[in-house]
Order: sequence, then C-alpha cells, then structure tokens
Amino acid sequence: MIKRALSLTIDFLASYGFACIIFILLMVLTFLGTIEQVDQGLFEVQKRYFESMFVVHKLFGVIPILLPGVYLLLILFSINLVLGGIIRMRKNKYTLGNLIIHAGMLLLIFGGLIKNEFSIDGHLTLAENERSSEFQSYYLWEIALSPVDEKGQSTTEYLVPDDQFVSAREGNPVSFVRDDVPFDLTVTRFIPNCEPSMVGPMIADSVHAVDGFFLNEMPKDKEAERNTAGVYVQIRDKASGSIKEAILYGRSQTPLPIDAGGKTWTIDLRNRRYTFPFTIALNKFIQEKHPRMEMAKMFSSEVTKIEGGVEQPVTITMNEPLRHKGYTFFQASFIEADPRRGTPVMSTLAVVRDPADRIPLYSCIVISVGLMIHFTMKLGRYLRREQKRLEPSRAT
Repeated sequence: MIKRALSLTIDFLASYGFACIIFILLMVLTFLGTIEQVDQGLFEVQKRYFESMFVVHKLFGVIPILLPGVYLLLILFSINLVLGGIIRMRKNKYTLGNLIIHAGMLLLIFGGLIKNEFSIDGHLTLAENERSSEFQSYYLWEIALSPVDEKGQSTTEYLVPDDQFVSAREGNPVSFVRDDVPFDLTVTRFIPNCEPSMVGPMIADSVHAVDGFFLNEMPKDKEAERNTAGVYVQIRDKASGSIKEAILYGRSQTPLPIDAGGKTWTIDLRNRRYTFPFTIALNKFIQEKHPRMEMAKMFSSEVTKIEGGVEQPVTITMNEPLRHKGYTFFQASFIEADPRRGTPVMSTLAVVRDPADRIPLYSCIVISVGLMIHFTMKLGRYLRREQKRLEPSRAT
C-alpha cells in the first residue's frame, strides 16, 4: 500500500498536468502581486508573494485565501523538472536537446534560489573627492554599540541586526547582553516608520515620552526605502544597576552618547552597513539636462577603483555599471547641491552583491544550445522524411 501510494505521488509530481497547475498558479500570483503592488509597494509584495512559502490573499479585501508562494512553487517545479524532465525522459540522441533545455531551466531556478538567500543590495552616496569601502541598505536596520577614544573616534563596533529586534513590542522586549560590553541593552518597542515629536499638553498622558519626546508612529510607505525606523530602549549599567531610557531614531544625525565602564559609548540606530574589499572614490559627477528643463537627461560618475594600491579609473553611467568581485555598481540617482546649506552635489550608486549574478546568462546559453540541438534534430528528421517521400515520385 505504501509503495503504491509513493509510486502514485511520484507519478503526479513528474506529470505534465502538475507542471500546468504550477504555471497557472504562477500566473495567478503574478497577477495578484502586480495588483497589490499599487497599494503595498514593490518591497512588501515581493516579500509576501514571491519570497514566501505561503501567502494569505484577501479576495475583494475581505475573504482570506491561502495560496502557495512563488518560492514554494519554484521548489515544486524543480522537483517536476528533475522527475519528469530528466529522470523519466527517454535517453537517446533525439531527446538530448530537451535534456539540455531542462538542465538550463534548473540552473536558472537554482540561480534564483542563490540570489534570494545570499544577495544583498543597498546604495553608496558620495560627494566629489569622497571615498568609501562600505554601502548601506535601503530597508534593513541595525543598532551599533561603539566605545570612543579621547578624539571621539569609534574603536570597535558591536552590531545588532534588525532581525533580532523587529519583534520587540510593549510587553515583549528584546535584550542584548555581552560580557565585553559594560551595559545591557533592551529594545522595548520597534516602530518600522515614525518620526520624533515633542510631547504637547493634550497628548502627554497618551504617549510614551522620553525626555519630552516620543516616536510618532506613521503608516508604512509603499516605497519601503522612505520608511524610517525608531526604537525605545533601556540601558542598564552592569556596575551600578542604574537604568536609562532613551529613543533611537534611524535618521538622527548624531548617535546617543552614554558613559559606562569608565568609557564613553555611542548607540546608533542606522541602516545596515556592508563593506566591500576595495575602495570607490568619486572624482567627478556629470549631469546633462534636457534643453530649457530642470529634468536630468543623463548623469554619470567618474570614479576610481582602488585595490591593493592600484588605482583604476572607471565611468559609471545608467546603462554601464561597474562589476568587480561579485559587486555591481549602478548609477541610480543624485542629490542636488544646496548652496544655502553648503552641501555639494552627491552621486548615489546602487550596489548589489549577487553570487548568482552570471547564472541567468549561463542558463540562457545552456537553454539556447538545447533549443538549437532540438530543432536541428527535428529539421534533420523532417528533411529525411521528405526525401524518402519524394524518392518514389522521382523514380516514376
């Protein structure tokens, strides 16, 4: 009985009908995700519909329907390809092209899995003559704990990524304790989008205020990079046992200073930062505007890539990124100069580190080779049949 059930399950997973069901569900999810993107934004829709195992979609905004996520469907499609498109397919010269095509499709799905699990993205913003070896995320956050020396420079950083404190709510705090840090940090509440506001007399009793300020929670913006997180924290000095309450805001220009363990420390909520193994220096930002308009027609960055003491000049434009060691730098946008504030023009480069960056290209090459072999074989068989069909008429 078990053997029979297993055989039927494998037959179903390998069947053409199962592949059709998967394709129909993928089309449905693509349609629903596209519609939802109008209200929720690309980032939230991508997480809910395309990077999840299951998704609850509310039909007409009311009726909840449980659907498989695209992530799960691609796993099932991979199983279908392996069982039905490779293992069970007849192996001969006439099916060689099909086997190669299916292998290329599997490679493409595998590349998508690697990208989903291991890729990171963010941005690098530089003024002319500035350089950096790190970029920051658009959406993710971290809390940085740093002791500073007499000159006010950070000597070490202890990082707490947001996936460890985004669940913090009133009544459900999250604490972080390290033996080499002279205080314990407790996040009592995380707010994904907010702004600090002064406490007025009309709302003093209805908000959680710290030193006359509170975090005013706002609805999430559908453009996820516009959201600014904030947290309420409690800092407990290990030596004295005293507890200090504070607010950390993601767009604050200065970190929170505290004295603990005979040193001055800073605590900062900021976009998560990543380093790359070389340095990018912005030499010149070039902008060309449409005639008689303030709209940019073209903009690019002349940069220098510095690695191991070797400098290489590179021009990054909107359609010509810089690729090096798994990192890709795209010309994304820029910030206009503000003479009143004395801020210069700044160039923003989108940065992506994707270990599977070239896999889509390789998979397309594999699929193209398979298609060429398959259709060449089909053409050869057709021509041979036509030749045999015409031979009797020629003899008469």
